[in-house]
Amino acid sequence: MDATTALVFGILALLLAGPVPGLLSRAAWPHRNPRAALVLWQAIALAAVLSAFSSGLAIASRLLVPGDDGRPTTGPLEEIDALGLPLWLTYVVVFMLTLLIGGRLIYSTVHVGVRTRRRRARHRMLVDLLDRRDNLSAIRTLPHVRILDSTDPIAYCLPGIRHRVVLSEGTLDNLTEDELSAVLRHEHSHLRARHDLILEAFTAVYEAFPRWVRSGSALGSVQLLVEMLADDSAVRLTGPTPLARALVTCADAHTPTGALAVGGPSTLLRVQRLANPGPDLTISACAYMTAAAILVVPTVAVAVPWLTELTRLFTH
Repeated sequence: MDATTALVFGILALLLAGPVPGLLSRAAWPHRNPRAALVLWQAIALAAVLSAFSSGLAIASRLLVPGDDGRPTTGPLEEIDALGLPLWLTYVVVFMLTLLIGGRLIYSTVHVGVRTRRRRARHRMLVDLLDRRDNLSAIRTLPHVRILDSTDPIAYCLPGIRHRVVLSEGTLDNLTEDELSAVLRHEHSHLRARHDLILEAFTAVYEAFPRWVRSGSALGSVQLLVEMLADDSAVRLTGPTPLARALVTCADAHTPTGALAVGGPSTLLRVQRLANPGPDLTISACAYMTAAAILVVPTVAVAVPWLTELTRLFTH
C-alpha cells in the first residue's frame, strides 16, 4: 500500500464518521424505509471503522517497507531520512491515532455492554420485586410481563436472555384491548429482533471516535429507526389507529436507561408517519445497493493488497 491509499482511507473514515451521517440524518426517506435505512447506517458505521484501520495499516506499511518476501526491510526510525522528518511524523501520528481508536473501540464495546447489562439486571430485579400481577386477567398471566403500581401510562421492555415487558396499572386502565395488543407487539418486536444489540454497537462506535470527528446524529437516527421498525410490526397486527392512540397515551412515560419504550420524544413524528404510505421499494433497493457498495469497495480495496502481502510472507 502507498501513501495515496492511506490518504484515501483516512479521508473516507472522516467522511463516514461525520459529514455523511449528518446528511443522512436530515433526509426524509429513511422514515418511510426504516429497514433499508438501518442497514445503510450499519454499513456506514462498519465502513468507517474499517477505513480508519485501513489507513493505519497503510501507514504502517510505509514505515516498515515490506520486501519481496513480505518481511519488513527497515525499521520505523530508519525511514526518517528517506521520508523526511515532517512526513515521517505525520505517518507516526496517523498510525498512533489508528491504534488509539482501535483501543477505544474495544474498550467502548466492553464498557457499554457491561454497563448496560448491569443496569438492566438491577432494574429487572426491581420490577420483579414490585410486580403487581394480582388478578387473573390474561395479560397478567404472561410470564415475562410485569405490572407496576402506577397510574401513569408506562410501557417498555428490558431486552436480554431474561427479558421483561413492563406495564403499569395506568397503561391497563387507559388502553383498549387493541391498543394494548399494539403495545405488546411493539415491545416483542424489539425483543425478537434484538434492537438493543444494534443500539449498543452504535453507542460503542460513537464513544470510540474522538469528539471532533464523531456525529451524534447516527445514534439518534438509529434509535428512531428501531422504534419505527417496531411500530411497523404493531401496525401489521392491529392497524395504525390503535398504535397511534397508544403512542399518544404513553408519550410522556419515563423510561429507564437501557430500556426500549413505546413512547418518548419521537412520538409526534412516529404518529404522523403512520398516516403516510408504506416503504418505497425503489428507494429501499437503492439503499441496500449503496450499503453493499460502501462495505464491499473499501473491504476489497484493503483486503486484496494485504492478502497479497500475507501470501508473500508465508510462501518465502
